[in-house]
Amino acid sequence: MKKLFFLMFLLVSKSILGQQVLNLDSLLALLPKAKEEISTVELYFQIGQQYENSEPELAKEYYRKGLNLSKKIGYSVGEIKFSHNYTYVLNVQGNFDSSLYYNLKAIELAREIKDSVQLGKALLNTGSVYRYLSEYETAAEYYQQGKMIFEKIGDEGMKSFILNLLQVMYSDLKLHDRAIEVGLEAMELYEKAGDQRMVGTVMNNLGLSYSKLGKTSEAIALYRRVLQIGKDTDDLNMQGTALLNLGDSYDQENDVSGMEKSYLEALDLFRQMEVKEGEIIALRGLSIVRMYEKNPTAALDLAKKSVDLASETEYPLERQKSLVQLSNVYFALQDIPKARQTAKESEILADRLVNEEVQRKTLEIEKKYEVEKQRSQILELEASNATQLAVNQKRQLLIWILVILALSLTAIAILIHRKNQHKQRLQLQRIKELETEKQLTATEAVLKGEEKERSRLAKDLHDGLGGLLSGIKFSFQTMKGNLILTPENARLFERSLDMLDTSIMEMRRVAHNLMPENLIKFGLDAALKDFCNDIQQSGVLKINYISIGIDEAELEQSAALSIYRIIQELVNNILKHAEAKQALVQLTKNGNLILLDVEDDGKGFEHSKMLLSTGIGWTNIKSRLEYLGAKFTLDTAPGKGSSIHIEIQLP
Repeated sequence: MKKLFFLMFLLVSKSILGQQVLNLDSLLALLPKAKEEISTVELYFQIGQQYENSEPELAKEYYRKGLNLSKKIGYSVGEIKFSHNYTYVLNVQGNFDSSLYYNLKAIELAREIKDSVQLGKALLNTGSVYRYLSEYETAAEYYQQGKMIFEKIGDEGMKSFILNLLQVMYSDLKLHDRAIEVGLEAMELYEKAGDQRMVGTVMNNLGLSYSKLGKTSEAIALYRRVLQIGKDTDDLNMQGTALLNLGDSYDQENDVSGMEKSYLEALDLFRQMEVKEGEIIALRGLSIVRMYEKNPTAALDLAKKSVDLASETEYPLERQKSLVQLSNVYFALQDIPKARQTAKESEILADRLVNEEVQRKTLEIEKKYEVEKQRSQILELEASNATQLAVNQKRQLLIWILVILALSLTAIAILIHRKNQHKQRLQLQRIKELETEKQLTATEAVLKGEEKERSRLAKDLHDGLGGLLSGIKFSFQTMKGNLILTPENARLFERSLDMLDTSIMEMRRVAHNLMPENLIKFGLDAALKDFCNDIQQSGVLKINYISIGIDEAELEQSAALSIYRIIQELVNNILKHAEAKQALVQLTKNGNLILLDVEDDGKGFEHSKMLLSTGIGWTNIKSRLEYLGAKFTLDTAPGKGSSIHIEIQLP
């Protein structure tokens, strides 16, 4: 009968220090109020640990919840702890390949986040999986790596755990006396720590070692204590494993009553947990019990169930043992053909298992041989190349010197070339700057000359022609008082006076456009308000003027005049070409920036045509923008109006 080691020790993350947790009801009561944080991840794991030996599938569900939340909140340690907990259940269920996958992922993640404690635990867990796969050499390597990490950390709490791993390893290697020695030491440490679960694990493993040495009474005493610990902790897996081992020990003592009671209880527990391997062993044990009771018919039914379940769940080793029992039952029933057929099937399966093991070992040996062969070939090549290497060293040294010299000369040439290119770029940049400066100076001179001429013309119009027209109007008014006119002549006289008034007003408007007096006297903001108000009152266009912070801006007269002329030209363009009903002029001071926006709801135009336009108005605008060093963006399209945004950097 196969003895089962506890798989509990694989879960290093939660049992090492014997920590106390709340009972299941208390843990479940915390879930409704739990938030998406690390404590909730730990809560999921604690609930899973309460279920893992009674309802393993439900335990796996809570572990997956902990994993999903860990990924969502970026809790990498939680992802590693998921592997520790989840692989415990996988190991109990015999899913060692899946367990190995998750444990190797845990090692990778622990190394990535540089967590030595979690890395050590993952290494030990992985070693245990390899031990279950009978790859003892690989298991020993992982155990050793984990042991070195915890020795470096100085974690005394890991000492008892590693002792238990060594106990199992020594037992696998049939060094049972040494296994008992380290097992007793581990049990003492766990009892001091108050970790009953691990005490039960170590005791179970000690019982196996005693049983293999023929000390059945000592083994039975330990298994009974393990069974009681399993009941105290509500650990169904611990109870089931202890019962199977008790049944095996009672078989060695020919205690049929003890065997039957142990196997029946174990069968019920393993069916409840859905652990098929334990169920197969319990059925086989009960078949042996019925043989003791000289009831081969009942024994036959139980043996067949054990064989069928092993076939369905792919446990070849357990199937081979159950076939041996089935063959024995057929012999007892004197059904010699079936007994021989079943025995033959058992032998074939045993040979296949042995061959698979031999093939695996052979492949390992061949792999090691190939590695050693390659290593030998490398050493031979290194030895044969040593002389050639010495000969070539001087030649290589000379080549390197020449290469370095060539690279140095090339680097110097490149540096000189780049220096010359940089110098040329600087010269070109300076030339462009001078050209730009010269162009700006010329533009400034033209604009100043233009404004000076505008000012002179405005003054001449206002003082000369304006005074003359005003004098003529005064003379006409004097004449009107001294002359006796017919009604018809009086109407003509009044009409002439009105035309004279209109001429005076037009002359004043032209003079104002040439040089706005309000700009000189009251500043840019007042001048723009008057300009827009005049247009608004004329009824030609509904125009809205908005200024923000302009009254506080300190602008040079030339800059203020340029801004005024730009707005004046843009509004005139709207009046002449846009066919707009409404327009907006907004002038804003924002830090060292003057922001100008002029918009209308007119017919718009092709954007590219405007930018390429050579008209006097747009040319004047661009000249003043260049003079001010301004940036502008134009947004327009046929039928969609137009908008221009200008940014002027103040000095």
